[in-house]
Amino acid sequence: MKKKLLSLILAGTMIFSLTACGLKSAPVAEAPAAPAAEEKAEEAEEAPAEEAAEEVVESTDPALTFVMAEVNPLDTIVGSMDQKFKEEVERLSGGSITIDLQASGVLGSENDVLDAMLGGAGTIQISRISAFALTSYGGTKSKLLSIPYTWANREHFWNFATSDLAQEILREPSENGSGVRGLFYGEEGFRHFFSNKELKGMDDLAGLKIRVSNDPVMNGMVEGLGASPTVVDFGELYSALQTGVVDAAEQPIANYKSNAFPEVANNLILDGHTLGAVQVIITDEAWDSMTEAQQEAMMEAGKLASEYCRSMSEEKENAVLEELKADGCNVVEVTDITPWQDACKTVIEENTADQAELYQKLLDFAK
Repeated sequence: MKKKLLSLILAGTMIFSLTACGLKSAPVAEAPAAPAAEEKAEEAEEAPAEEAAEEVVESTDPALTFVMAEVNPLDTIVGSMDQKFKEEVERLSGGSITIDLQASGVLGSENDVLDAMLGGAGTIQISRISAFALTSYGGTKSKLLSIPYTWANREHFWNFATSDLAQEILREPSENGSGVRGLFYGEEGFRHFFSNKELKGMDDLAGLKIRVSNDPVMNGMVEGLGASPTVVDFGELYSALQTGVVDAAEQPIANYKSNAFPEVANNLILDGHTLGAVQVIITDEAWDSMTEAQQEAMMEAGKLASEYCRSMSEEKENAVLEELKADGCNVVEVTDITPWQDACKTVIEENTADQAELYQKLLDFAK
C-alpha cells in the first residue's frame, strides 16, 4: 500500500514537472519586422512630403500676366471652359503665368477684342472667340467651321477638333501674319434662333430683323431664311431686343439664358443651324514672351480645357433647356430640318466653293 502510494506521488510529481516545462516560454529573439515596418512608415511619411515639395516648387521662369477676354458670363459653357484653362495654365506653369480672366463682355465684343489684339494694343493677350469671328480677319479656313448645317452632331465636331486638320486651321492666322495663333478648340452647343415674337416654324422668321455680327456667312444665312440681317454689338443685344431695334437673334442655349435674353425674347426655336465652334487664341507677341516650358504648359492646359468642354457641354446644355421650359420659355422643336437646309444652300455653296476639298474633309469626319 505504501509502495502504491509512493508510486502515485512520484507520477504526480513527474506530470507536474512536465507540465511546468511545457508552460515555460523559450527566450524570444528580437523580430526584425518591427524596425523594417518603422523604416517603411518613415519612408511613407517622407515620400508625400517630397512629392508635396515638388508640387509647390515655384517656377524659375519669368512671371507673366495675360489678360483673357470672354464676352459671355462665367456660368456659360465657354465661361466654365475658360476658368478650367486659367486654373490649368497657372498650375502647370508653376505659378509663373497668371491669367486675368475678364468675362461678360467687359472688354467689348469679339470684334472689339480682335481689333485690340490684332492692332497690337497690348491690352489683351488671350481671347475665346467664335470660329467665324476670324472670317473678317483673313481666317478663310476658320470660316468653314460656322457654315450652316455642317456638323451633324457633337461627335462629328469633336472628331474634327482632335484631328491634325484642326491644328492646321489653328495655325492659319499666325501663318498669315495676323499676329495671333489658335491654342485649342471648344464648343458652346448648337445655336438656335430666339425672338420677341412667336415662332412656330421657319416661315415665322420671314421679314424679321435678326441680329447678326458683321459676318458674311451669318448674313447670307439670315437672308436665305427670308429675314433682314441687322448688325448689333453683342453687348447691346438685350436693349435692341427690348426696344425693337431687332426682333430676333441666335445663340447657343446656355448663352441665351445666362445673358437674360428670355426676359425680352421668350420664344426659342431649336433649329440647330450650326454648332457654336470656338477657338481660344493668343497674340504672337505673348506667345513669344514665354519660355519653351511655359509654352508647353499652356498647350497642355488648352488640351485639358478642351477635354473638359467636351465632357460637360451637352449635359449642361440639356440642363439649361429644362430650366428654360420650367420657367415658361416658349420652346419649339424642329422635327424636319430639311426646309432649313434647303433655304441655306446658296450661302453654303458660295462660302465653300473656293475651299471645296477642305470643306469635304470636314464633312467626312461624320463617318
